[in-house]
Amino acid sequence: MKRKIILIDESKCNGCGACAAACHEGAIGMVNGKARLLREDYCDGLGDCLPACPTGAITFEEREAPAYNEEAVRAAKLAAKKVQEGVGNAESAEKPLPCGCPGSQARRIAHKKEVKSDDEESASELSQWPVQIKLVPVRAPYFDGAHLLIAADCTAYACGDFHRRFLRGRIALVGCPKLDGVDYAEKLTEIIRENDIRSMTVVRMEVPCCGGIEMAAKRALQASGKFIPWQIVTLSTDGRILEN
Repeated sequence: MKRKIILIDESKCNGCGACAAACHEGAIGMVNGKARLLREDYCDGLGDCLPACPTGAITFEEREAPAYNEEAVRAAKLAAKKVQEGVGNAESAEKPLPCGCPGSQARRIAHKKEVKSDDEESASELSQWPVQIKLVPVRAPYFDGAHLLIAADCTAYACGDFHRRFLRGRIALVGCPKLDGVDYAEKLTEIIRENDIRSMTVVRMEVPCCGGIEMAAKRALQASGKFIPWQIVTLSTDGRILEN
């Protein structure tokens, strides 16, 4: 049948995953860092994904496509829910899941407030997921009024009290410019520009390759056109603070 269905321009897609999160039917997934229409019969043609896309990569087109299969969508949602609740198995759920990977779904993390003694400093301060710069969406509720922590991934291993000293009260964005082989500046610019970010802290290692994450953060702040408090913290390979 001929009907209205979404069209994704992968050349414009920045891989933020916002469209996949906005697609309640699970028609869109992330493949090799790009959004892709995975199931045409899951697309209802209503376009909840369109306003979520920050780059305008998604439009409508009218063409031959399978009819929207509401029953299949409902069954896939139920199977995925059972897997998440631990009462099903991966084989019973439609693959891939709506976000392409269940581990990249954006969500808040609320820790139970318990009375602690000697273990108080070991409590996790992570308040959102995902944390990798490549996976985190450009827009998310946890960015509203957020204090950003942009950290090289080695820093959490070098600094023993990383959670208490740096992560507490902040939203974490983690990456390694050397291993990822990407320039984070563009995505960081969009995050700062599109959200109410209150401050930015960059924590990096002393090694030269870590300069990439520092420079990307600085360029992003400048390109965003916003003026917010920021600081750079450099750690030695044995965990000492060298610059603050």
